[in-house]
Amino acid sequence: MDLKEQIENYINSQPQQKMNDMRVIHHAILELMPGCKLWFLDGKNSDDKVVSNPNIGYGQQSIEYANGKTREFYQIGLSANTTGISVYILGLKEKKYLAETYGKNLGKASISGYCIKFRSLKDISLDVLKEAIVKGGSR
Repeated sequence: MDLKEQIENYINSQPQQKMNDMRVIHHAILELMPGCKLWFLDGKNSDDKVVSNPNIGYGQQSIEYANGKTREFYQIGLSANTTGISVYILGLKEKKYLAETYGKNLGKASISGYCIKFRSLKDISLDVLKEAIVKGGSR
């Protein structure tokens, strides 16, 4: 199965409303980041144990670890969780950037250092989410 099929199967495996919301966000990110590298992580480690929710990744960045090693990883992530949807904006230097910049205008969402979590699209402003993806992904 190729990458685009894995992504479609993952989105299609969600309950109807979450599937619809994820599809809208997926297409919005592709419009914001045309030609970006796509990723799909199934949430399993090398021992085939589930260690996280599956993630769709967009873009590419180099992550440097404390020991000096680097690895390529995505910039923006999209994942279903038990209560809704998570959008990850990775590589931010300032932990409070997302909350301070978008918290007041985003809507009903929980915002951590790199994650925006919400129940459904109707609870947030898609335009503000798009702005956070574009501006946060370039920081």
